Amino acid sequence: MSEGVPNPTGFGRPDHSFWFTMKKRLQVYYSGMVQGVGFRFTAERVARSLGLAGWVKNVPNGSVEAVCEGEEAALIDFLQKMKSGPMKNYIRDHQVSWLEPTGESADFSVRF
Repeated sequence: MSEGVPNPTGFGRPDHSFWFTMKKRLQVYYSGMVQGVGFRFTAERVARSLGLAGWVKNVPNGSVEAVCEGEEAALIDFLQKMKSGPMKNYIRDHQVSWLEPTGESADFSVRF
């Protein structure tokens, strides 16, 4: 058996399921009518409800940037909830980048 790899099953094979719960970093730019409509505060509420860390801020070009870290499933939920929630009619487009986590934030906040 591999040294240091968990094996809760006891059947001689290491349990690699922990690899699928690794933390990831998501950077997303939302464009459309996303400033001045409560978008950042909605993103903050959604991110906190999912246990994500990171921040959201307005960008000078009129878009909103969100950077989130957490479990991949929670990050995907964040994207879905933003796309289908109360802000859906304000979003014209979004650009997503998946990055390595940095651990820079302990919680989620709105940046000004």
